[in-house]
Amino acid sequence: MKTECVAMLLAGGQGSRLGSLTFNNAKPAVLFGGKYRIIDFPLSNCMNSEIDTVGVLTQYRPYILNNYISDGSAWALDKPGAGVRILPPYMGQKGGRWYAGTADAITQNIDFIDSYDPEYVLVLSGDHIYKMDYSEMLQYHRDKRANLTIAVMEVPWEDASRFGLVEVNNDNRILGFQEKPENPKSNLASMGIYIFDWKELRKALLEDQDDPLSEHDFGNNVIPALFEEGQRIFAYPFSGYWRDVGTIQSYFDANMDLLDDSIDFDLTDKNNPFFSNNFSRHPQFIGSDAEVKDSLICDGCVIFGKVEHSILSHDVHVDENVVLKNCIVHTGAVIGDGAILENCIIGTNGRVPADARYIADESDNPSEIHVLNS
Repeated sequence: MKTECVAMLLAGGQGSRLGSLTFNNAKPAVLFGGKYRIIDFPLSNCMNSEIDTVGVLTQYRPYILNNYISDGSAWALDKPGAGVRILPPYMGQKGGRWYAGTADAITQNIDFIDSYDPEYVLVLSGDHIYKMDYSEMLQYHRDKRANLTIAVMEVPWEDASRFGLVEVNNDNRILGFQEKPENPKSNLASMGIYIFDWKELRKALLEDQDDPLSEHDFGNNVIPALFEEGQRIFAYPFSGYWRDVGTIQSYFDANMDLLDDSIDFDLTDKNNPFFSNNFSRHPQFIGSDAEVKDSLICDGCVIFGKVEHSILSHDVHVDENVVLKNCIVHTGAVIGDGAILENCIIGTNGRVPADARYIADESDNPSEIHVLNS
């Protein structure tokens, strides 16, 4: 087989900063925006960019994620000779081990990539929310005759020290890197989206594998090594919506962004749609005394109370006299009679007892986000 570009989607993250949301689930499989899971966004981007060969590298708690991706048909990634392939760590003749880092995850799957004999490899993270046409980035990579292209975006200077940063010249060639510096020289942050020439990446991965001092990480080891060799490394400027949802606060904020008309991130864009593998349920039911305002409500929900500025996944039951405001409610949750919840995330199949109270105005910390699972 010969494929121009193979995408490798890093989806093995534990997501410990998401707390109980990832207790039995990999971070890329966490629900987002009601009907989606986080991994839907890079998979949909691949489909919309006509990149149809995708390796998904799983590790932590993979069952839900593997079952959800299935054969990739939900994203039209089930073509003969291409499609989605689940790539967990495995045992070989010399034994086996967990993926030791982002670069090691790719190294352990060199044979998979070689089987497609690609010119380019697109490396993606499975835990970001964004819309991007990777084919445009690939054309940019060709035009620059780059060995490596890194997607970057401007971040506020006051936040720059939280990111890996790049310095560029007038042609966007990268002149230097800073990893979460105290004194940033740039506010161009790496988005963790890379396009490599496969020949150069393959060589660099094998050299990194033999280095006993390496962390086997792209940002800390492989990319700096390519830079020191004088490889042509360019930044690809991106100005659209992008969020890393690695913490409870960022996950909550990104969900709430879907309800903000001023945010340029449209789930209803028919030209570049987002797909999911969620099955249809029965239609939602809104009771005669219920109130629903400024919210996303999925199939199967039954609502008798008041829902304002909230996102409800499938099969959520909201009892009478309930007030939900600024809440994210996952599939199968039940909110008991008289509960009043604000700034809350209710986990899958969560049970909120009658008359429960989590109200921002009554809290010592009004901005605190409460995560409820039982």
